[in-house]
Amino acid sequence: MMILAVFLTLVALMLLRVPVAFCIAAAAGMYLVLGGADLSLLPQRMIGQMTSIPLMAIPFFILAGELMNIGGITDRIFAFARALLGRLPGNLGHANVVASMVFAGMSGSAVADTAGLGRVELKAMRANGYPDDFSVGVTVASSTIGPIIPPSINIIIFASITGTSIGGLFVGAIVPGIMMGASLMILIAIIATRRELGKRERSSLREIVYAATRAIFPILTPAIILGAILLGIATPTEASVIAVVYALVLGLLVFRLLRWRDLVAIAMRTTILTAALMLIIAFASPLGHALARERVPQLIGEALFSITSNLTIVWFLVLIFLLIIGTFMEVSAALIVVTPIIAPAMIALGADPLQVGVVMVLGLGLGLITPPVGLCLYVGSQISGLGLDKVVRGTAPFYVPILVTLILTAMLPALTTWLPRLLGL
Repeated sequence: MMILAVFLTLVALMLLRVPVAFCIAAAAGMYLVLGGADLSLLPQRMIGQMTSIPLMAIPFFILAGELMNIGGITDRIFAFARALLGRLPGNLGHANVVASMVFAGMSGSAVADTAGLGRVELKAMRANGYPDDFSVGVTVASSTIGPIIPPSINIIIFASITGTSIGGLFVGAIVPGIMMGASLMILIAIIATRRELGKRERSSLREIVYAATRAIFPILTPAIILGAILLGIATPTEASVIAVVYALVLGLLVFRLLRWRDLVAIAMRTTILTAALMLIIAFASPLGHALARERVPQLIGEALFSITSNLTIVWFLVLIFLLIIGTFMEVSAALIVVTPIIAPAMIALGADPLQVGVVMVLGLGLGLITPPVGLCLYVGSQISGLGLDKVVRGTAPFYVPILVTLILTAMLPALTTWLPRLLGL
């Protein structure tokens, strides 16, 4: 009965458009009041959660993404992808996806991808005669690769809640991330061929080498970050600091497009975004304690197992649940609320923790391009000047390849476990 009251409180406040952090706090407080527990548990749990070392990586990766957007890194990445893929049908669409995959290995944020790299991509596609619906659809959809390909802020959140290896999750997400990009490129080629979009540009070897030379330092960023973690040189938190220092050096000293006065605005945006996210994480800790104390994950696992013992069918039920949650909750907030419920139950049913983490991040990540909350849709509308309805229609076809990737990742555990096991993670 207490859990029902907590759930109703959470849903009611969300429907009233109360900020998610305070919805979670009120629900946790409701549990403590109804259970006659000491209310001091609320701040104790909050403070205990915020002392988690892995969470320190989040503000640094956010800061790194902001620095790269302003420091000229995004332009060079897109120019290289364009030169490399110019001969393909819908070439700028493919360049859009590949650029997002590279940028994902730097910032781990879909919103940063859409807001920063998206401006460069849309400008180039419009200048080359691509229709707005196709251009904004590719831009918004490809940005969802950001939370999958490491480093990923959402994967760090999942790992901090469940105690799963961040390095293992990072590596486990590589194959699904590449699959997302490849599936989007297949659909782009099909649409571009049917609609005769884009003039193919056959870049000379000299032009490709020139573009690669200009982009070599940005492209090295993902290798530096992931390599430092996998080789044991740095923890994920230390690697995030390396990413910030590297972005500063490139922007200030190498490309010289980042100015000292830009750092104040960048620091302010990073602080605001980090504070909002950390507040949600802090309030979610006592709520997670309440769910664990009432054995909610175990009860859900037993309920799922009572329906069927087939893990494949259970995964389909979980995917439906994740897709529904993602439509009305911001991804990080949804992950924080849902992980203590779903992850223990799925692991108890025999799913690998690495697979659970990647599937949850990918499934909830679809909410980034799903109305009414889809943040990337709103950012896409802002940078393109198109109405939200046009952005939604343009993005809709690209939902399919991402959904296919999600289903395959849930049905084939080896996609997320093979590479980590090969590397001994």
